[in-house]
Amino acid sequence: QRKNPFSNDNRLAAKPVHTHRGDPTYGRPPEGSQTEQRGKDAHSHVGKEVEELCLIIRSTGEVGEDGHVSVTFGQLFETYVTISNKVVGILLRARKHGLVHFEGEMLWQGKDDDVIITLL
Repeated sequence: QRKNPFSNDNRLAAKPVHTHRGDPTYGRPPEGSQTEQRGKDAHSHVGKEVEELCLIIRSTGEVGEDGHVSVTFGQLFETYVTISNKVVGILLRARKHGLVHFEGEMLWQGKDDDVIITLL
């Protein structure tokens, strides 16, 4: 559209040219944009869900010999699924931030019910 001679839409001309991989703004929405705000809101919401998941693990799990609270995936799934259907995604996010530990890349209901999730 930027090169279309029949378009007189000034908004297109005002947009910045695509950034490149070395640019610090690459892959990020423009500052102050609604897209940036939606991203911040989503990040905050997921952070709250991770905190809630950790609280549920703490309340339903058992303290092991090492002092860490652990729960099986099956038990956690049954408890947490009534709150949110995103339990596996939230668990992956919590592991990424170093809050929980479990074996394997992904957890599947039924197959991985005996996998132990440890709160760090």
